[in-house]
Amino acid sequence: MGNDADATLQEQIAYYRARAGEYDRVYDERDDLRALTSIVDDLPINGDVLELACGTGQWTGRLAARARSVTAVDASPEALDIARERVASETVEFLCADLFAWHPTRRYDTVFFAFWLSHVPPDRLPGFWQTVADALAPGGTVVFVDNGPGEAAAEDVLAEQAVPSVRRRLDDGSEYRVVKVFHDPQRLARDLASWGWTATIRPAGTAFLTGTATR
Repeated sequence: MGNDADATLQEQIAYYRARAGEYDRVYDERDDLRALTSIVDDLPINGDVLELACGTGQWTGRLAARARSVTAVDASPEALDIARERVASETVEFLCADLFAWHPTRRYDTVFFAFWLSHVPPDRLPGFWQTVADALAPGGTVVFVDNGPGEAAAEDVLAEQAVPSVRRRLDDGSEYRVVKVFHDPQRLARDLASWGWTATIRPAGTAFLTGTATR
């Protein structure tokens, strides 16, 4: 699976780089998604925050409003350019890095990621959560938001793939494979428990889920 996962992840990065200029459209088109960003106000965001896969910064500003500092990481320089324009703050630092190769150099009170966990191949989940653990300060909290299982019906799911994947299309007609795992909340909580986490995962409306996790 490793080689296919590597190829799919590289295609995923290429997709989000190419999609940067189109990315924000979905927030304009979906009222439920646009409203979801306000959920940050009710989640335990505090102190120094690490945001993984920040994209175009749709969530970064809300995090910055509640944090002492935000370090926002993404693999797409094109998306980061948009994020920097959207969130001009001295307390926010943007870093361009592949999250499967990047390792934190410090610890944070909060680690946050929105619509990223579903893009992590199943066999990379333990390693990803170890990276998160390495980034989390003692007593810190992981907070995440993602698609729920019900969103699978809205995707072009690819059958018989070594890595769970969907097909995504851009305005120019180009197509990309993207990793997409629609996590069942109860199963995800059990998996996290087996890796040393205590997690609470809840539905948010009919399409999304939110989670918090501590060591």
